[in-house]
Amino acid sequence: MSTRSRVLLAATAAAAALALSACTSGGTSGGGGNTNFVTGKNGIATAAKSHRDAAPDLSGKTIEGKSLDIADYKGKVVVVNVWGSWCGPCRAEGKYFAKVAKDYQDKGVQFVGINTRDTNTTQAIAFEKEQGITYPSLYDPTGKLMLRFKKGTLNPQLIPSTLVIDRDGKIAARALEALSEESLLKMVKPVLAEK
Repeated sequence: MSTRSRVLLAATAAAAALALSACTSGGTSGGGGNTNFVTGKNGIATAAKSHRDAAPDLSGKTIEGKSLDIADYKGKVVVVNVWGSWCGPCRAEGKYFAKVAKDYQDKGVQFVGINTRDTNTTQAIAFEKEQGITYPSLYDPTGKLMLRFKKGTLNPQLIPSTLVIDRDGKIAARALEALSEESLLKMVKPVLAEK
Protein backbone atom coordinates (compact mmCIF):
# COMPACT_ATOMS: atom_id res chain seq x y z
CA MET A 1 0.00 0.00 0.00
CA SER A 2 1.42 3.36 -0.98
CA THR A 3 1.94 6.22 1.47
CA ARG A 4 -0.77 8.22 -0.28
CA SER A 5 -3.24 5.32 0.06
CA ARG A 6 -2.44 4.94 3.76
CA VAL A 7 -2.93 8.67 4.38
CA LEU A 8 -6.24 8.61 2.48
CA LEU A 9 -7.40 5.55 4.41
CA ALA A 10 -6.45 7.15 7.73
CA ALA A 11 -8.22 10.40 6.82
CA THR A 12 -11.34 8.50 5.77
CA ALA A 13 -11.34 6.53 9.04
CA ALA A 14 -10.93 9.73 11.06
CA ALA A 15 -13.77 11.43 9.20
CA ALA A 16 -16.03 8.40 9.75
CA ALA A 17 -15.25 8.38 13.48
CA LEU A 18 -16.01 12.10 13.73
CA ALA A 19 -19.29 11.68 11.86
CA LEU A 20 -20.35 8.81 14.13
CA SER A 21 -19.62 10.81 17.25
CA ALA A 22 -21.68 13.74 16.00
CA CYS A 23 -24.80 11.90 14.91
CA THR A 24 -25.96 8.69 16.50
CA SER A 25 -28.99 6.47 16.68
CA GLY A 26 -28.39 5.71 20.34
CA GLY A 27 -26.05 6.21 23.21
CA THR A 28 -25.54 6.46 26.90
CA SER A 29 -24.78 9.39 29.08
CA GLY A 30 -21.80 9.39 31.36
CA GLY A 31 -20.90 11.52 34.34
CA GLY A 32 -20.71 11.02 38.03
CA GLY A 33 -22.55 12.36 41.01
CA ASN A 34 -26.15 12.25 42.13
CA THR A 35 -28.07 13.66 39.19
CA ASN A 36 -31.54 12.69 40.48
CA PHE A 37 -32.61 11.22 37.16
CA VAL A 38 -33.11 7.66 36.03
CA THR A 39 -32.48 6.21 32.59
CA GLY A 40 -34.97 3.48 31.76
CA LYS A 41 -34.34 0.45 29.56
CA ASN A 42 -35.93 2.40 26.71
CA GLY A 43 -33.06 4.93 26.75
CA ILE A 44 -35.25 7.71 28.10
CA ALA A 45 -33.97 9.49 31.21
CA THR A 46 -36.58 11.07 33.48
CA ALA A 47 -36.48 13.28 36.55
CA ALA A 48 -39.05 13.29 39.34
CA LYS A 49 -41.02 16.53 39.47
CA SER A 50 -39.29 17.57 42.70
CA HIS A 51 -35.79 17.04 41.25
CA ARG A 52 -35.97 18.80 37.89
CA ASP A 53 -33.60 21.50 36.70
CA ALA A 54 -34.82 24.61 34.93
CA ALA A 55 -34.23 24.70 31.21
CA PRO A 56 -31.62 27.29 30.23
CA ASP A 57 -32.31 30.30 28.04
CA LEU A 58 -33.17 28.82 24.65
CA SER A 59 -33.80 31.78 22.44
CA GLY A 60 -32.59 33.21 19.17
CA LYS A 61 -33.47 33.29 15.51
CA THR A 62 -35.34 30.48 13.78
CA ILE A 63 -34.23 28.96 10.50
CA GLU A 64 -36.70 31.37 8.89
CA GLY A 65 -35.05 34.35 10.65
CA LYS A 66 -37.83 35.04 13.18
CA SER A 67 -37.20 35.60 16.91
CA LEU A 68 -38.14 32.76 19.24
CA ASP A 69 -37.83 32.25 23.00
CA ILE A 70 -38.88 28.87 24.41
CA ALA A 71 -39.67 30.59 27.74
CA ASP A 72 -42.69 32.15 25.99
CA TYR A 73 -44.27 28.66 26.01
CA LYS A 74 -44.25 28.38 29.83
CA GLY A 75 -47.55 26.78 30.85
CA LYS A 76 -47.29 24.28 28.00
CA VAL A 77 -45.35 21.05 27.74
CA VAL A 78 -42.50 21.78 25.32
CA VAL A 79 -40.77 19.10 23.28
CA VAL A 80 -37.33 20.21 22.12
CA ASN A 81 -35.66 18.17 19.38
CA VAL A 82 -32.00 18.82 18.51
CA TRP A 83 -31.39 17.85 14.89
CA GLY A 84 -29.36 18.42 11.75
CA SER A 85 -30.38 17.96 8.12
CA TRP A 86 -27.20 15.89 7.59
CA CYS A 87 -28.13 13.42 10.38
CA GLY A 88 -29.55 10.06 9.22
CA PRO A 89 -31.29 9.22 12.53
CA CYS A 90 -32.85 12.71 12.50
CA ARG A 91 -34.33 11.90 9.09
CA ALA A 92 -35.65 8.60 10.45
CA GLU A 93 -37.51 10.27 13.34
CA GLY A 94 -38.65 13.46 11.59
CA LYS A 95 -41.98 12.09 10.34
CA TYR A 96 -42.90 10.93 13.87
CA PHE A 97 -42.17 14.35 15.34
CA ALA A 98 -44.25 16.03 12.62
CA LYS A 99 -47.19 13.69 13.31
CA VAL A 100 -47.13 13.92 17.13
CA ALA A 101 -46.67 17.71 16.99
CA LYS A 102 -49.77 17.99 14.81
CA ASP A 103 -51.78 15.53 16.95
CA TYR A 104 -50.92 17.33 20.22
CA GLN A 105 -50.86 21.01 19.17
CA ASP A 106 -54.33 21.59 20.65
CA LYS A 107 -53.57 19.61 23.84
CA GLY A 108 -51.09 21.99 25.45
CA VAL A 109 -47.92 20.67 23.77
CA GLN A 110 -45.52 22.84 21.77
CA PHE A 111 -42.72 21.35 19.67
CA VAL A 112 -39.55 23.34 18.95
CA GLY A 113 -36.52 22.17 17.02
CA ILE A 114 -32.92 23.23 17.46
CA ASN A 115 -31.13 22.89 14.14
CA THR A 116 -27.39 22.52 14.66
CA ARG A 117 -24.27 22.15 12.56
CA ASP A 118 -25.98 23.05 9.30
CA THR A 119 -23.78 25.70 7.68
CA ASN A 120 -26.77 27.52 6.24
CA THR A 121 -30.53 27.41 6.61
CA THR A 122 -31.25 26.19 3.07
CA GLN A 123 -30.71 22.52 3.99
CA ALA A 124 -32.60 22.95 7.27
CA ILE A 125 -35.64 24.46 5.57
CA ALA A 126 -35.59 21.72 2.91
CA PHE A 127 -35.37 19.06 5.66
CA GLU A 128 -38.43 20.45 7.48
CA LYS A 129 -40.42 20.66 4.26
CA GLU A 130 -39.46 17.09 3.30
CA GLN A 131 -40.40 15.78 6.78
CA GLY A 132 -43.66 17.77 7.02
CA ILE A 133 -42.45 19.67 10.09
CA THR A 134 -44.45 22.83 10.69
CA TYR A 135 -43.25 23.83 14.17
CA PRO A 136 -40.40 26.36 14.55
CA SER A 137 -36.71 25.49 14.84
CA LEU A 138 -34.02 27.68 16.36
CA TYR A 139 -30.93 27.96 14.16
CA ASP A 140 -27.82 27.03 16.15
CA PRO A 141 -25.07 26.19 13.64
CA THR A 142 -22.26 26.14 16.22
CA GLY A 143 -24.08 24.38 19.07
CA LYS A 144 -24.06 27.36 21.46
CA LEU A 145 -27.58 26.61 22.71
CA MET A 146 -26.59 23.06 23.67
CA LEU A 147 -23.71 24.47 25.74
CA ARG A 148 -26.16 26.47 27.89
CA PHE A 149 -27.27 23.30 29.69
CA LYS A 150 -25.51 22.66 33.00
CA LYS A 151 -23.29 19.58 33.21
CA GLY A 152 -24.95 16.78 35.19
CA THR A 153 -28.46 17.72 34.12
CA LEU A 154 -30.73 16.16 31.53
CA ASN A 155 -28.81 17.96 28.79
CA PRO A 156 -28.66 17.15 25.07
CA GLN A 157 -25.36 15.40 24.39
CA LEU A 158 -25.87 13.85 20.98
CA ILE A 159 -27.65 14.56 17.75
CA PRO A 160 -30.49 13.76 17.76
CA SER A 161 -31.48 14.52 21.34
CA THR A 162 -35.00 15.17 22.58
CA LEU A 163 -36.05 16.95 25.76
CA VAL A 164 -39.46 17.34 27.33
CA ILE A 165 -39.84 20.52 29.37
CA ASP A 166 -42.72 20.62 31.84
CA ARG A 167 -45.26 23.43 32.23
CA ASP A 168 -42.98 25.12 34.81
CA GLY A 169 -40.04 25.33 32.39
CA LYS A 170 -38.12 22.42 33.95
CA ILE A 171 -36.55 19.47 32.13
CA ALA A 172 -38.63 16.34 32.79
CA ALA A 173 -37.23 13.84 30.29
CA ARG A 174 -34.46 13.32 27.75
CA ALA A 175 -33.68 10.84 24.99
CA LEU A 176 -30.28 10.56 23.32
CA GLU A 177 -31.40 8.59 20.28
CA ALA A 178 -33.79 8.68 17.38
CA LEU A 179 -37.34 8.10 18.57
CA SER A 180 -40.30 6.24 17.14
CA GLU A 181 -43.78 7.69 17.54
CA GLU A 182 -44.37 5.27 20.43
CA SER A 183 -41.16 6.27 22.24
CA LEU A 184 -41.87 9.96 21.77
CA LEU A 185 -45.36 9.56 23.24
CA LYS A 186 -43.87 7.66 26.22
CA MET A 187 -41.89 10.82 26.97
CA VAL A 188 -44.68 13.33 26.38
CA LYS A 189 -47.80 11.71 27.88
CA PRO A 190 -46.62 11.41 31.53
CA VAL A 191 -45.52 15.05 31.61
CA LEU A 192 -48.75 16.16 29.94
CA ALA A 193 -50.75 14.22 32.55
CA GLU A 194 -49.08 16.08 35.45
CA LYS A 195 -51.22 18.57 37.33
